[in-house]
Amino acid sequence: MSDDIHIAFAPKILELRLSDILPLRQIPSQVLTSRRYARIVASIATVGLAEPLVVSKQKRGQPYLILDGHLRHHALLARGDETVRCILADDDEAFTYNKRVNRLATVQEHYMIDRAIKRGASDELIAKSLGVDVNVVRRRQNLLKGIAPEVVEMFKDRPINVQTFEVLKKMKAPRQIEAAELMISANNFFHSYVKALLAATKRDDLAKPDRKKRIGGLSAEQMAKMEREMENLTRDMKAVEDAFGDDVLSLVVASGYIGKLLGNEHISAYLERRHPEISSQFRTIVSAASLEQPAP
Repeated sequence: MSDDIHIAFAPKILELRLSDILPLRQIPSQVLTSRRYARIVASIATVGLAEPLVVSKQKRGQPYLILDGHLRHHALLARGDETVRCILADDDEAFTYNKRVNRLATVQEHYMIDRAIKRGASDELIAKSLGVDVNVVRRRQNLLKGIAPEVVEMFKDRPINVQTFEVLKKMKAPRQIEAAELMISANNFFHSYVKALLAATKRDDLAKPDRKKRIGGLSAEQMAKMEREMENLTRDMKAVEDAFGDDVLSLVVASGYIGKLLGNEHISAYLERRHPEISSQFRTIVSAASLEQPAP
């Protein structure tokens, strides 16, 4: 067996005429009016084509086929460009190029913008390249100011709304960490949820406790009630977390013993004959407590 690794594309980037490249699909009209397409147009106009098209070569005399980059191709044609840089693939399978799309996390976007500014790019240039208002860029650059490092680590790979960070900044660092843990446990990162957590936050846990807490749509009595309920909920959750390991161990030991009982033909037959409901429950317990079962 050969140890050579076959490269799936040509090592050099080609400069091809746009007229020699054929798209594999039509772009819907609603896509051409979307924010995504507008950002591509703005980026090309400001900094040029950052990512070459991926094309495959057909028989002699036939056009190249686009495997990845249909929107970029359309934007270049609309601009009146004649040539484009391309990566030549060895096959015509587009599945390998766009099988997975990894969305840029909010924290990662902050680091990207911050690094670009530190390297000399202006706010206006970045905003123009991304097709957004310059104030949006400045908000993203200052995104993590006032955010606890532990929260940044927890949210580093999650696409969280920028407004969520703005609400977290109104809390002290320990409360930010508690709120982040609750958001992860509930798998809820919406702005409305973190606002509810802010409403349930005690005044002493706020970044500016001397200011009166105001949450749109909630009265002082409702916020006080939410504070009490959140305190009870947090206490109950910690109690559950403390006892969870011991409870699971007890369940595994008990289910193992019940499993051995059911493995005895005489005991199993007796339970099926005299107490079928107990036998059914025993089997359910053994099945549910099996460590070999994948988590749901």
